[in-house]
Amino acid sequence: MASIPYPRVLRTVTKATAKQRMLKQLICSDAPEQALRYYGFQKIAGVDEVGRGALFGPVVAAAVILPECLDGLAKAGLKDSKQLTREERETLDALIRGMALALCVMEIDAETIDRVNIYQATRMAMLAAVQGLALAPDHLLIDAMRLDHPCRQTKLIYGDALSLSIAAASVVAKVHRDALMRELDGLHPGYGLASHKGYGTPEHRQALAELGPSTLHRRTFAPVRAVDKDALVEDQLSPELLFDDGELEGDY
Repeated sequence: MASIPYPRVLRTVTKATAKQRMLKQLICSDAPEQALRYYGFQKIAGVDEVGRGALFGPVVAAAVILPECLDGLAKAGLKDSKQLTREERETLDALIRGMALALCVMEIDAETIDRVNIYQATRMAMLAAVQGLALAPDHLLIDAMRLDHPCRQTKLIYGDALSLSIAAASVVAKVHRDALMRELDGLHPGYGLASHKGYGTPEHRQALAELGPSTLHRRTFAPVRAVDKDALVEDQLSPELLFDDGELEGDY
């Protein structure tokens, strides 16, 4: 009697999981840097950010100019900071800082993010990090973005998984921001910042629903705005109600 095959079970994979699997297949190397050096560029700055998708705190950017030989970083396992453990990132952060020709980290706070939007705030943080370098770069390697800077630039999609310079900036920015989140966890208790670093995890969203947003939450972000009593009141008021009286307009 022929055996009846069991039905095949199809497992769905989320977009985030699929992206992580794809990123793990990429090789982080100094190939982008070597290609630029072939054309005469020497002071190549890798630029990246962290915290763009968080609900709390600043977006942080780093710019790093590394020496020509990056074999030590490659052998140490440098790659996109999201694929590294905390211990690996902190070890690499110390190594990067010890060998960098120039390095700068900059923050753009939540209030500014709410005022100009997260995309523009990210560009501001990256530009400030480049401008803060003690050594002027002659080329920028940037993860998926271009800046209003006169320096020649290469916009590299998934750059932190392909370029050691961008990966270095990613690690430095991540270590800086994570340390800041652990520090702010003590000043803003109850949200679990030390564990989720301000991102919109179920734990964080539950705390937001119970405590409401703090002064450092990004109030224009939908999960925060949804539990912000001030925002809910604003949403119920029409422009006519706010500005139909002279005294009200002046007070506002």
